[in-house]
Amino acid sequence: MVSVERVDVGGGVHLSHVVRRPATASGARPVVLLPGTGMTARDWDVVTADLSSDRTTHAVDLRGHGGSDRPGTYSIALMAADVVGLLDALGEPAVDLVGHSLGGLVACRLAAERPALVRRLVLEDVGVPHRRTPAPPARPEGGLPFDWAVVEQVRPEIDDPDPGWGEVLRRVAAPTLVIGGGETSHVPQEHVRELVRVLPVGRLTVIDAGHLVHATEPEQFIRAVRTFLDE
Repeated sequence: MVSVERVDVGGGVHLSHVVRRPATASGARPVVLLPGTGMTARDWDVVTADLSSDRTTHAVDLRGHGGSDRPGTYSIALMAADVVGLLDALGEPAVDLVGHSLGGLVACRLAAERPALVRRLVLEDVGVPHRRTPAPPARPEGGLPFDWAVVEQVRPEIDDPDPGWGEVLRRVAAPTLVIGGGETSHVPQEHVRELVRVLPVGRLTVIDAGHLVHATEPEQFIRAVRTFLDE
């Protein structure tokens, strides 16, 4: 069963998320999935169609994306607080959390600040943030499924990251699977490997698919996630 729900997460912001429930209830933990910049909950459709065969999945539109509110103010910390509000509103036990790219950084901050909410964590092609030369993209023509102000406000956080990121990552208590996209990804893979070293309980799996691992090699991605979550 698939439904789209909107939840008041506090601060006057509502998040939209696509919920898929299995036909038969199981004891598996719910899975919450956070997409990358400019992507919406539907980016996870192939993955959630599989995972929801035996567990409830919640694919989230981060603030400024898809059916969620566009308050005009954006940061990784605000997005993490929104997802905390969503989990509190759902009243779920500790969930399994999956984050891709920006969604992975949001997931890290959430897991560090509210460790009781996360049982296991999966980070797709996410590295330790390092300062880099800004190269802001031009806004595409036409309508977008997200607020372009997200790029304008969050991209500088990633280009010139807070030096406290190392401490944030060291506070992630949940066992974590990091899935690297290999050398064709634009994310430096040495930063992905560094992330695994910094996390208290981290392991690395590489799927040579570039940055969009779950879209390019969905079967391999799903297999890796299932194996990890089922341990």
